[in-house]
Amino acid sequence: MAEDKERKVKPDGIVVCDACPVLCRIREGRAGACDRYANRDGRLTRVDPVTMIHKTLSDEGEVVPFLSDARDWDGDILPRGETFLTGIGSGTTYPDYKPAPFIVSSRHNGIDMVTVVTEGIFSYCGLKVKIDTDRYIGPERASVLCDGEQVGHVTTAEYGSQMLALGGVRHLTGGSKKEGNVTCQMMLSLCNKQPAELQVEGGAKMLLQAGRPPRIDDVMEERMRVGCGSATIGMFAQQWFGHADEVIVVDDHITGVLSEHQAGKFLDMKPTGIRVRGRKSTPGRYFQVAGHGTGWGGTDVTDPLTIIDSIDGQVAWPGLRLLMVSTTGEDAEFYVLDEDCKPVKAPMPADLTVVVDRIGENCEPALTSVLFMAGAGGSLRAGVTENPVGLTRSVRDALTRVTCGGAPVYVWPGGGITIMADVMRMPDNAFGYVPTPALVGPIEFTMRREDYQALGGYMKSVRDFDEATQSVSKRLTEWSPDNPWPFDPRKKGSH
Repeated sequence: MAEDKERKVKPDGIVVCDACPVLCRIREGRAGACDRYANRDGRLTRVDPVTMIHKTLSDEGEVVPFLSDARDWDGDILPRGETFLTGIGSGTTYPDYKPAPFIVSSRHNGIDMVTVVTEGIFSYCGLKVKIDTDRYIGPERASVLCDGEQVGHVTTAEYGSQMLALGGVRHLTGGSKKEGNVTCQMMLSLCNKQPAELQVEGGAKMLLQAGRPPRIDDVMEERMRVGCGSATIGMFAQQWFGHADEVIVVDDHITGVLSEHQAGKFLDMKPTGIRVRGRKSTPGRYFQVAGHGTGWGGTDVTDPLTIIDSIDGQVAWPGLRLLMVSTTGEDAEFYVLDEDCKPVKAPMPADLTVVVDRIGENCEPALTSVLFMAGAGGSLRAGVTENPVGLTRSVRDALTRVTCGGAPVYVWPGGGITIMADVMRMPDNAFGYVPTPALVGPIEFTMRREDYQALGGYMKSVRDFDEATQSVSKRLTEWSPDNPWPFDPRKKGSH
């Protein structure tokens, strides 16, 4: 097992677990409330194996494919290469006065390194969720519900994506017991790359899963928009020129009109007299042409002609060719003006079909991205050093690298150690929970041995990698080449 702790067994065979503030009383053969610790023969035992990531090298020193299946590894001699011990399955530092479960030394490119490994109990943590869609999911600041409990809110939309802020200490501990438990389980599912069903109050129902397309109101999203309506005009104006006299790109934020747009002026396109609804910004750019919705370009439009306010017959002409298209190319119609300068639907010309398809080709696949965000506070820092501010300063000075399950993190500027990590870059099932409620997540601090000593680290607790991991249950997983190797030098400006 990843961690065994001797405990005085009570007469009834119960062992008290001190791995978190709940202090479960665990009977022989049973596990605690979190399913992470069990009573095995009177010993408090970490149930899950500690996870190590491995970079396999050939005899020539090149990175080569890992074992065909990590389960083939017998837990003894590692393949040639480098191994990094993660916090997954390592155990925690609660109570705060104890050194971290693993403080291991290793040698990398002739440099003595130390990695402090633990599982943090995070009450102060949340998720930032990016949903690639133009569909309207609800008003900004609207509550996000899970099982009827508020677990977050809709926050500022970003280019081509809707954004959610989920979890956080106020939902975990500041509301009812049910709210805290529902929030914790929702976060656990999303962090472990599992699906979660959410409902925006007054808005959309969503099924979200990291690395998968979002399902919104039972519709699976396929494309992230290529850009706003104005940007789409700018990208494809040259390709529309000569095949259409006017192009209107419908978008919830900025609808573009080609003949008025600077791109159309550059091509010397004639004015068409077609005026769209909404508030005019700069030439060829219109705000608020329609309401929010799940129609064309994230609006409530199902018939694109409804956004046309007027057509000036003194400027327009019979036979004028009008293309209306959305920012993903999923919706498109072609019209020709009749003798009364009224648009009549017509078959889409082949040349325009090519460009509409190209809009879709330039749209990236719609995905859900989940970023775990947390503050590494006292219990983590006190497990690293007797003087916690030393660790904070070392991280800020880029002497200490922070990782989560071996994956890179972004360290926010300002005070404290506030980190953010993409769960898709972490090993599977990297997170657990405790019923306080709080999430349990892996975190590692890697630095030169001399820097660890300088920040007041627990030098007496430093053990050689092989010695520290010899008697624990281990799981080996493949290093992702998309991640920097935790021991490699950082590039300037990175964390």
